[in-house]
Amino acid sequence: MVPDIARLKRRSEFLRVAGTRRKWVAPGLILQVRRHGAGNAARREEPALRVGFTVSRKVGNAVARNRARRRLRAAVEQVMPVQAKEGHDFVVIGRQATLKRPFAALVSDLRTALKRLDASRDEIAPAAPDNPAPRAR
Repeated sequence: MVPDIARLKRRSEFLRVAGTRRKWVAPGLILQVRRHGAGNAARREEPALRVGFTVSRKVGNAVARNRARRRLRAAVEQVMPVQAKEGHDFVVIGRQATLKRPFAALVSDLRTALKRLDASRDEIAPAAPDNPAPRAR
């Protein structure tokens, strides 16, 4: 079953995730994670996964920031429904390398971050044939 993915939109939600101080820094992105509290998990209307995106002005002008956000959204849509554990909030932060990093490497960064933060499911679906896993170097 593929969980619903909702968006984090309010600043307070982003700060709550950042307050846990659980993050993984990868070359193409930074992933922060927060497990839903017992009070939030009890509500049925609460989505299983919530994701927020942010890209600072250090990355570039508005066009560059929007492009970085689109690339991150595409990577999240490909990885999170299959691999992310339910009951978590995630904040994906774009970096300057997000713009030039190959998309397959961005997806790999996100998968690695999920594993390192213990937010990855045990049963991981194999990589899609149209987007093979990156080769070892």
